[in-house]
Amino acid sequence: MAKLVFGMNQSLDGYVDHMGFGPDPVLFQYFVDQARSLTGSLYGRRLYEIMSYWDDEHPEWDEARRDFAAAWRGCPKWVVSRSLTSVGPNASLLEGDLATAVRALKDRHDGVIEVGGPDLARSLTKLGLIDEYKIYLHPVVLGEGAPFFAGSKPKLRLVDSTRIGNEVVRLTYVPA
Repeated sequence: MAKLVFGMNQSLDGYVDHMGFGPDPVLFQYFVDQARSLTGSLYGRRLYEIMSYWDDEHPEWDEARRDFAAAWRGCPKWVVSRSLTSVGPNASLLEGDLATAVRALKDRHDGVIEVGGPDLARSLTKLGLIDEYKIYLHPVVLGEGAPFFAGSKPKLRLVDSTRIGNEVVRLTYVPA
């Protein structure tokens, strides 16, 4: 059975914003390696549309970005959306009741399926389907934006804290 893991970069004040800050080279390489190891990715519509940037080649990319794009393209993606009618390569729309569809997805696969997007994570947290939360805590204060925990306030237990690079700490939690 696959494990659902919700992880995102987060500011010190609890917000996620891909435009407000990003990974340094060490953390970016960590994400490349992580993408290579995933069973798949489960996205909400908004984050899937942002991440689909990696489907296209960009001549200005360095080697690390090309490596991430290759890993991302090779990873199966499932997209939860009521408005999309189609998705890009190696992606499919997850249909039907969310709880039933995600449970079936977990049952059909082994390994780690990452959950992308705080809104989708909120819904899956309410359903008790997320097995692990990974916060990549950056030394940035945004003051506003989308919160990592969008509405849900799950009881959690810290199981690991690891420094990645010079500035980021990965905090790993499981439901208590």
